[in-house]
Amino acid sequence: MTTTPLALPGPPGTAVRVLRVVAILACLPYLTLKAAWLAGSRVGVPEGSLLLEQPRLIAVANAVTLLMDLAVIVLALLLTQRWGQRVPAWLLAVPMWAATGLLVPVMVGFPVGTVAGLWEEPHTAAVSSEPFLDPWVFTVVYGGFIVQGLALGALFVRYATGRWSHVWRGTVRDLTPRVSGPVVRAVAVAASLALLPVAAVHVGWASGMTEGLSPSQVASRTAGFHALEALRALYAAAAVTGVGLLVFRRGRGLPVRVPLALGWAGSGAVGCWGGWQFLAALAPSADPAKEPTALLTLTYAGEMITGMVLAGCVAVFLRRRAG
Repeated sequence: MTTTPLALPGPPGTAVRVLRVVAILACLPYLTLKAAWLAGSRVGVPEGSLLLEQPRLIAVANAVTLLMDLAVIVLALLLTQRWGQRVPAWLLAVPMWAATGLLVPVMVGFPVGTVAGLWEEPHTAAVSSEPFLDPWVFTVVYGGFIVQGLALGALFVRYATGRWSHVWRGTVRDLTPRVSGPVVRAVAVAASLALLPVAAVHVGWASGMTEGLSPSQVASRTAGFHALEALRALYAAAAVTGVGLLVFRRGRGLPVRVPLALGWAGSGAVGCWGGWQFLAALAPSADPAKEPTALLTLTYAGEMITGMVLAGCVAVFLRRRAG
């Protein structure tokens, strides 16, 4: 994409300022908790929590995730300030893609997992749960993430519409062969084929398969776990479908923004969430029953790699369409 400055008639309007404030305020609960934990507080952390098993590792993770949420504030400012108009396209697109990939699974998964849990037997839920965080922490943190995603997404759509609306203008029928080319199509096919067995593993786990899960995961499965695993397969399907429609110019009557949104969000959810869990799987565990299996680690690595490759196909499409 080009670095054409965003043409705004003046300072942001009331709606934009409200969205900016909402996005920033939604970060505060998470940032407050992380800062408290880094300072030694155990608020929201119950006795026996696995978070207490590796204090140094958890401290590093808390510091990293605190910085990641601070980046949301930077993005909210960038999308609404005049200096943000001069930011190179890639410097905005990469963190926004990562934010999409990390927030979408929470925005979709938390409500779905909560609803799935309503049909679960209370005894099953009690037996399967292990001390991790107090229940209110999930509500506060994930609720904040959902608000962040909605506000930041609205700001990004506004910004991108003013700066790059020509990139997704028209229908798939209007796309020329140069937006992809044989190399991009071959890469998209290879990544899609590599993602199929990964998605199949998630379908298996969603359906009750235990192969590849650690003993601790098998014992702690809930209705929410099965629902979230099914969603992982849907993210993969969205990524493959969106990228495939773009690079092969199929679904010719569709607005370009439809497969572009599928490819962007799907590849982000697959690549970023898979990458995050891959890093978590590499962390040492004090309990052998919680040690990630080889299949689990490979599944996350496969998601990370294929998601990033499919995102690369989207990036090539955007750059070539922008001219």
